[in-house]
Amino acid sequence: MKAIVAVDKKWGIGKKNDLLFTLPEDMKYFREKTLNKVVVMGSNTLKSFPNGKPLKNRTNIVLFPGGEKRDDCVVVESLDELSKELKKYPADDVFIIGGAMFYKTMLPYCSEVLVTKVDADGGAEVFYENLDEKENWSCVYESEPITSNGYEIKFTTYKNSDIERF
Repeated sequence: MKAIVAVDKKWGIGKKNDLLFTLPEDMKYFREKTLNKVVVMGSNTLKSFPNGKPLKNRTNIVLFPGGEKRDDCVVVESLDELSKELKKYPADDVFIIGGAMFYKTMLPYCSEVLVTKVDADGGAEVFYENLDEKENWSCVYESEPITSNGYEIKFTTYKNSDIERF
């Protein structure tokens, strides 16, 4: 299982249940990586999408304790239920996509994290774990910087040397 996230200079990821930046190149990257795969999120992330609709051309799994069942995505109510559901899919096809608490909960179980780094301070209210400071995480890839919507960004890949079983 992997995670995919865009962070600012301070590893900030969001404010007011929304992204910090509008980055067309990052959106394209996200689509390329997750298309026809499994995206897993908390209920607030689903609510933040346009009209609260799941992402197209992906299997959407939502952790939503006490949540209503829906026809347009798979709703699980507990981490135990999520673990059972995720066993149905190849681990490399599963992407954790937010929000902040869900990222934090699932990080130890991820083999890698695709991090888009934005060279700016987005004034975040919620943050991702700083993988540069985590013992078992190392950056194994960093792209050349590109500009997207006036921001300099880099695509990076971090690997986990101590993956916990989920």
